[in-house]
Amino acid sequence: MKKAVRILLVGEPGVGKTSLVLSLVSEEFPERVPPRSEEITIPADVTPEQVPTNIVDYSEREQSEQELLEELHRADVICIIYSVDDPHTLKQVTHRWLPYVRQILGDDHRRPVILVGNKTDATDANTLDTAVQAMNEFIEVETCVECSARSMKNISEMFYYAQKAVLHPTAPLYDADKKELQPNCKAAMERIFAICDTDNDGILSDEELNNFQKKCFNAPLAAQSLQDVKGIVRKYCSNGVANDGLTLDGFLTLHLLFIQRGRHETTWTVLRKFGYDDSLHLSKEYLYPQLHVEQGSTTELTHLGYQFLQTLFEKYDKDRDGCLSPTELKDLFSTCPFLPWGDDVLNTVQTSKQNWITNAGYLAQWTLTTYLDKERALEYLAYLGYLYEHDTQRTGICVTRNKTIDRTRRQTNRNVFLCHVIGPKGVGKTHFLQGLLGRNMASLREQSSAPSSAYAISQVKVFAAEKYLLMREIDAEITELLSPGDLDCDVACLVYDASNPESFKFCATTYAKHFAESEIPLLIVACKSEKAHVVQKYDVAPEEFCKANGLAPPQFYSAVDPTPSQLYTTLATMAVHPQALHVAEDETTRWIKIAAVISIAIGIALGLYKYGRNKINNS
Repeated sequence: MKKAVRILLVGEPGVGKTSLVLSLVSEEFPERVPPRSEEITIPADVTPEQVPTNIVDYSEREQSEQELLEELHRADVICIIYSVDDPHTLKQVTHRWLPYVRQILGDDHRRPVILVGNKTDATDANTLDTAVQAMNEFIEVETCVECSARSMKNISEMFYYAQKAVLHPTAPLYDADKKELQPNCKAAMERIFAICDTDNDGILSDEELNNFQKKCFNAPLAAQSLQDVKGIVRKYCSNGVANDGLTLDGFLTLHLLFIQRGRHETTWTVLRKFGYDDSLHLSKEYLYPQLHVEQGSTTELTHLGYQFLQTLFEKYDKDRDGCLSPTELKDLFSTCPFLPWGDDVLNTVQTSKQNWITNAGYLAQWTLTTYLDKERALEYLAYLGYLYEHDTQRTGICVTRNKTIDRTRRQTNRNVFLCHVIGPKGVGKTHFLQGLLGRNMASLREQSSAPSSAYAISQVKVFAAEKYLLMREIDAEITELLSPGDLDCDVACLVYDASNPESFKFCATTYAKHFAESEIPLLIVACKSEKAHVVQKYDVAPEEFCKANGLAPPQFYSAVDPTPSQLYTTLATMAVHPQALHVAEDETTRWIKIAAVISIAIGIALGLYKYGRNKINNS
C-alpha cells in the first residue's frame, strides 16, 4: 500500500477547485478566494487510512501547461471538477479533460480519476446520470460525487473517495465491462481460499471462516453474522454454500459483491494480509524477508518449519498412503506460481515403489532446498501459507553457528551435513549416491526413468540421533584443480573404481593437491567392489597410501549388494564429529570407541539422576 497520496484538482476556470481545498482545510467557506491554493498536506493521523495526503490545486490562469504535465505525472489520483449549474463545464469533462489525461498518461493508464460536481447549493439539478455515462466510457473513472464548497456538503467525502481510489483501486480487482473479478484478483482469491481451507475439503467451515476473519480483521464473526454472510451468498450464487460452509464459488461471489457495492477496502484488506501489492503480485517484502547468513554458517528448517510442512503434507495426502502422487503434489503446490522441484527430485530423495515422493523424501527435499537456497525456501513458505499462522518465515528457518566455532568447541547443534563425493566420470559415484536412498542396481533398473540428480539426501542415525546427510556428486579429472566450492563441505569422499587399475591414481593425486593439509574429514571409497579387484597401478597400494597419510583404509561399496551400506553412517559420523578422528586407529575401532565414550557418559548421567531421585524420595 502507498505510503502517501497525492491528489490533483483540475477543471475549467471558476468551477470552485480552490474553494473546495480551502473549505476542507478551514471547515468553512472562504469569503475571499485566491486564484489558486498552495499545495497542502493533511497529516496521516487525521485521514481514515492513516496515510499523509497532499492536495494540489491547478489553475489554468496562474500556471503553464508544462506545470500541468508535471503534476499529472506526479499525481496518484486526479479529481476533475465541474460545476453542476454550468452544463459547459460538465461537457468539458468528457470533451477535454478525460481525453487530455489519456493523451498525457497513455490510453492504457491506470491513474484513477474522480468526477466531482461542485456548487450543488446553487441548483437542484442532478448531474450524476451524465457523470455515470462518462464513467462507463472511461474505465479510469473510479466514482462520481456531487458536493458544495459553500454549504460543506460532501467535502470530506470527496477527498476520502480520492484517497480510497489510490489505496483501494477498483481496476485491478474488477472488470466493469464483464461484471466479474479480474483474472489476477480471482487467482489471488483462489490461493487465499486454498490456504484457509485447512482440511482441504473444498469448503470453508464456520471455524475456518472465523480464523480467516481474525487473520484479516483481528476479530471473529458473531454466529448470526456468519449465517447472514452465507444467506447473502446463497441469494447470488446457487452453489456458494455446501454442507453449511462457503465454497470457492461462494467465496469469490462474496468479494465480487463487496466490490460492486463499493466496499473495495474489504477485499483489499484481505489481499494485503496475504501479501499482495497494488498490482496483485506478492510483494518482495512478503516473499523475501531479510535473513543474514555469515560465511561458515548454514540454513536449516526449525521445528516450526518442519511442523508447517508436515501439516501441509498431511493436508494433501488424501489417501493417507504416506506418499504424494503426482496429482497430490500438484494440488499441494496449487498456491504457488510454479513447481519448485523438477523431476530430478525423484533421484534426490526417497520414493515409493510407484516412484512417488514419500513423507521422509518430502521433508528431506525441503531440508535440501533450505540448505542450498534459503531465498527459495523463504519464497515458497510464503506461497504455501506459512504466514497465515506466523508473522514471518524467519521463524521457520534458522541460521546455524559458524562451523569453525563448532570445531573449536567440539560440539554442534546442526542437523544437516554436506558430503562431497568426488571422482572421475564412470567410477560409480551416481550409484553410491543412490545407495543413500536405499536403491541398488536392481531397484534402479525397475525405477522409471527420471533426470539424474547431482544430490541425494536422507536421514542417517549418528549415535541414535537423526541427522541429514546431503551428498553432492562432483565430476573431476586427475588433471583438474577443484574449486573452492568443491572443497566447502563437512566431509569428503574420494571415489575410485576397484576394477580399473588406473583409477586409484586420481584419489592419491587429488588428496595431495587439496586434502593433505585440510581439516575436512576424508574417506576413500572403492566402488564396483562386486567385480574382480585388480592391482592399482600406483606407487603404493591404496591400503598403504591411506595408512601412510593417517586415513582410514579404503572402504568398499557395491551397487549390486541389496543390503544398505554402513558407509553412510560412517560419513555422517565423521561430519558430525570431525574432531574425534584419530590417525593411529583403524576406522572400525575408532568409531566403536567414540560410541563407547558417549554411552559411558550417558550411563554416568543416568546414574547420577537416579541416585539424586532416590535420595530425595528417601528423605
